[in-house]
Amino acid sequence: MATACKRSPGEPHSENIEASRMKRAAAKHLIERYYHQLTEGCGNEACTNEFCASCPTFLRMDNNAAAIKALELYKINAKLCDPHPSKKGTSSAYLENNSKGAHNNSCTDRKMNKKEMQGPRDDFKDVTFLTEEKVYEILELCREKEDYSPLIRVIGRVFSSAEALVQSFRKAKQHTKEELKSLQGKDEDKDEDEKEKAACSSAMEEDVVAPSSSSSSSSSRIGDNTQGDNNLQKLGPDEVSVDIDAVRRVYNRLLSNEKIETAFLNALVYLSPNVECDLTYHNVYSRDPNYLNLFIIVMENGNLHSPEYLEMALPLFCKAMSKLPLAAQAKLVRLWSKYSADQIRRMMETFQQLITYKVISNEFNSRNLVNDDDAIVAASKCLKMVYYANVVGGDVDTNHNEEEDEEPIPESSELTLQELLGEERRNKKGPRVDPLETELGVKTIDCRKPLIPFEEFINEPLNDVLEMDKDYTFFKVETENKFSFMTCPFILNAVTKNLGLYYDNRIRMYSERRITVLYSLVQGQQLNPYLRLKVRRDHIIDDALVRLEMIAMENPADLKKQLYVEFEGEQGVDEGGVSKEFFQLVVEEIFNPDIGMFTYDESTKLFWFNPSSFETEGQFTLIGIVLGLAIYNNCILDVHFPMVVYRKLMGKKGTFRDLADSHPVLYQSLRDLLQYEGSVEDDMMITFQISHTDLFGNPMMHDLKENGDKIPITNENRKNLDFQALEETTEYDGGYTRDSLIIREFWEIVHAFTDEQKRLFLQFTTGTDRAPVGGLGKLKMIIAKNGPDTERLPTSHTCFNVLLLPEYSSKEKLKERLLKAITYAKGFGML
Repeated sequence: MATACKRSPGEPHSENIEASRMKRAAAKHLIERYYHQLTEGCGNEACTNEFCASCPTFLRMDNNAAAIKALELYKINAKLCDPHPSKKGTSSAYLENNSKGAHNNSCTDRKMNKKEMQGPRDDFKDVTFLTEEKVYEILELCREKEDYSPLIRVIGRVFSSAEALVQSFRKAKQHTKEELKSLQGKDEDKDEDEKEKAACSSAMEEDVVAPSSSSSSSSSRIGDNTQGDNNLQKLGPDEVSVDIDAVRRVYNRLLSNEKIETAFLNALVYLSPNVECDLTYHNVYSRDPNYLNLFIIVMENGNLHSPEYLEMALPLFCKAMSKLPLAAQAKLVRLWSKYSADQIRRMMETFQQLITYKVISNEFNSRNLVNDDDAIVAASKCLKMVYYANVVGGDVDTNHNEEEDEEPIPESSELTLQELLGEERRNKKGPRVDPLETELGVKTIDCRKPLIPFEEFINEPLNDVLEMDKDYTFFKVETENKFSFMTCPFILNAVTKNLGLYYDNRIRMYSERRITVLYSLVQGQQLNPYLRLKVRRDHIIDDALVRLEMIAMENPADLKKQLYVEFEGEQGVDEGGVSKEFFQLVVEEIFNPDIGMFTYDESTKLFWFNPSSFETEGQFTLIGIVLGLAIYNNCILDVHFPMVVYRKLMGKKGTFRDLADSHPVLYQSLRDLLQYEGSVEDDMMITFQISHTDLFGNPMMHDLKENGDKIPITNENRKNLDFQALEETTEYDGGYTRDSLIIREFWEIVHAFTDEQKRLFLQFTTGTDRAPVGGLGKLKMIIAKNGPDTERLPTSHTCFNVLLLPEYSSKEKLKERLLKAITYAKGFGML
């Protein structure tokens, strides 16, 4: 017996379900049509529907806005256009069914409509990194559709992800001929099945990875870093894997679009905190040096200095960048040092504008220190990298340092002057050296001419609000949580630096005064806490120098005390004014040409040491003490020396180039002599003898080398490195003689050296690349045998001018070993 099926309470009829489904389908199709109309239009160029993209007055909108608008139009039952006959992909049946709310559209029709609505690869969701070609591909598609939202989304996705950005814009590997031949041989060994399998695998990969015409696009896939890196160039220690030229071209194409630029801005805001976290807590750079690519790419954005970035994006990025480890900073500096001056200036101005913007946007004072502003501190640290790039990329001379000539001094029980002055052991090597400077192996003093002037790195608004007393304290204490701008001295002007020097000197004076009082209490002696000088106005030089000489010999630590000057027969307390008058009078007397210690060049307005002076070296030392005391007691003196004097004070040796400042006429004359293309001997008829005048104007002759007045200057000997004279005076030891085969070959090799190689040879054997007074014939070099043939390099004892030379088996090996020794002498080979 048949029984009817009962429906449970609340269960809808199947007819109701079907009706509901039909209504939803109809609504969906209508919304899709509205969306299609808003994004693609009906195709009729004369359309008057204000909600149709084909209407001439219609304002374009992105896909998200179009989707929202389509829903609104559906709710108000807005007008729908009939597709124009020229509009492809539309059928009358489809329109009829949609207008009636029909639900019997085929799946094929629905898929086709969705494809038309989205356009080809509209979202590019499979693009996980960018190449130059991929950017241009997306850009072209966006231009065709007049809709840049897909590119904006890709830019936002890639530039907000550290992983994606690091993999982007990689250089393609350039295979060598041997690698290409090896790859070709491997392909020939494959059988047909393997080739077919490889082809299928490649095709499948192309479906997954974003297609690109660039060969590097598939080599940098996210999540397969090892495989990707294998397909990239093998890089040197200072090379990077990012294609910087490609990045610059991409920025040039995209930054003109305001909406795309906004995508870069928003992405940087999202990216920076994650990068800061990676560098601070996850040590990401040590695991992947390519992480530096991220900073290279972002810094190529030429709009970073624009106002939109200064509020949030750039401060966040600077904070992240300041967290880079020292090795990464140095690598970035070496990369930027190869940039042009204009590119260095652009980066410098980016950080300078951020510092200035933050300074003028806040009220800084003694309670609200500029040192506590994270954005300013981070920007200053980033600016330091640009500063050192400016130094390294300039005209740098890392040689000619005084310490290179110094030999180890045996330990002595006698106290040194520095120990007598009470200097701490940690300060024996001079002032604190910046770690980045040490990592780079270059000093600011090594740079004769930077890419852009040093003055451009000074930030005046920052100097105006800097509380130097607080900053100096932070510098001396070296706390990790307090930043001192004295660690970035390039940003400070002369007034601010002088104030820092004043605080440093005053603290030393107070410290010395306190120590003196303690000694007085313990020993019961009444010691003077000040350095007192009593002088006569008409004998000011004699009185001052005699008194200072006694102090320097008996108790040099007193020179660190605060100076008090008293003029004999005059009443008055020295509150600083008397000392200043004393120094002014001393300087006027010392530099008076009638005294004869210094000469004055009217053309350069500079002083120089008189070579004919009757004063002793000790008296010049006392003059140096006087000038040092003036600086120590904050007295500014009107003294002008050429730059070589200050370079020597900083440990640099004088070179031929320094003549350009100190003796410009002589420099130009010698330069012309060196560059003269004619016959020097026949045309100039000069010898190795010079003339100068003494204090009384009498001419004096001086030979530059023995019998110099009889030796004409020729094209061959005009550079004063006369290696022929060196060969004639060299002595031999350990079994070598002048006639030994290896010695004859040795001199043939040395005489064929270039000028630079000859200087390296002198540096290697004697510790200096300059000839002594009288020429190389006065050098007295010794070449000693150092065993039979070996792979060891030649070595030297620079203090005795001894070259230790193994008896190599061939002339070629001798040349190769000798060149390697003199080229890489620093650090080994020089004893």
